[in-house]
Amino acid sequence: MAEAKGLSKPVKLKSELADFLGETELPRTEITKKLWDYIKANKLQTKTENGKAENAGKYIVADAKLVPIFKNTKSTSKSGKLTDLTQIKEGETINMMQMAAVVGANIE
Repeated sequence: MAEAKGLSKPVKLKSELADFLGETELPRTEITKKLWDYIKANKLQTKTENGKAENAGKYIVADAKLVPIFKNTKSTSKSGKLTDLTQIKEGETINMMQMAAVVGANIE
């Protein structure tokens, strides 16, 4: 069988994400899927920035389990946009488009 490459290649998880997912290595695709499964199961989406969780919308509400993972995120995209979630608090939101930065910040 061919070796997994790209997004399918398992990556080592930083401790906060490893504790959350109960795994030490996973492909990026699986990390993203498991995070979204958790967000949807716990109705942590909202239609407004810093709104209350309502299980729909483009914002993700940080709960006590997601805050340590989100806090690892401080990165600049290729287009120069800074994603700095180091000061996020429980109940605050992130835009779902920031999930790639969150995943990238939580792997080694």
